[in-house]
Amino acid sequence: MTAISSLAAAPSRFRQFYALTKPRVVQLIVFCALIGMVLAVPGLPSWADIRLAAIACAGIWLVAGAAAAFNCLVEKGIDARMRRTAWRPTARGELSDMQALSFSAVLCALGSWLLYAWVNPLTMWLTFATFVGYAVVYTVILKPLTPQNIVIGGASGAMPPVLGWAAMTGEVGPEAAILFLIIFLWTPPHFWALALYRVEDYRKSGLPMLPVTHGNEFTRLQVLLYTFILFAGCLLPFVYGMSSWIYLAAAVALSAGFCGYAWKLWRSYSDELARRTFRFSLIHLSLLFAALLVDHYLL
Repeated sequence: MTAISSLAAAPSRFRQFYALTKPRVVQLIVFCALIGMVLAVPGLPSWADIRLAAIACAGIWLVAGAAAAFNCLVEKGIDARMRRTAWRPTARGELSDMQALSFSAVLCALGSWLLYAWVNPLTMWLTFATFVGYAVVYTVILKPLTPQNIVIGGASGAMPPVLGWAAMTGEVGPEAAILFLIIFLWTPPHFWALALYRVEDYRKSGLPMLPVTHGNEFTRLQVLLYTFILFAGCLLPFVYGMSSWIYLAAAVALSAGFCGYAWKLWRSYSDELARRTFRFSLIHLSLLFAALLVDHYLL
């Protein structure tokens, strides 16, 4: 009976550790890094390029998963008070602090070694700096300290295309900086749309999120203003010459749609509209980068 119980518990334990890596978030991170990799290689990639990109994606996934696990450990008390995160294994006490910390350390070490040995040192150090920026600077310092946490901490979330670019070229060019800027500007309206309809969760958690500290109306105005700035940022790939009219048409349509959602949210608020704005922000970024890919191969 003991052996059978152990076998039954194994998949459950695996799911608990896997949940710590925040799979959906990490998938988006790796996708954005992959965009940077593809755009860094002129024309169709060679088999050597594909191999390098695959190894880099694996290394970035491991370090990003480590950062997510560390975040779950640090915020287990906050997560337990929020309906959106109360299911996490650390919040439920299903995994101990030592288990979560060890898991994070192993993933970070393995991912860093993979990037250093098989990709290049620059990518490893940039990825590790992103880990520190998210897991320590944002999670431990900024998030509980200031309502501008997501603006400042958004720099870590905007790094994946830079990591991808560095992996393929061994340097960080202006094109990578433009991709960084787009995600950096996208993060506040994306996250604040979520915070608007999850405001009670954040109030219970004690975190100084913008809707809690400055109210619903002020936050809606910030979402609107950031979508306008984001619109301008999304035009930079065309202005700089790294994309053509194909991307420009998609960027204008998607950014106008995001601004439209933000305008309606500012004029007449509802939780349902905030949810739709949040969902559209995910569509916006995904299709924007997909348009960059299409444009890159049709040029």
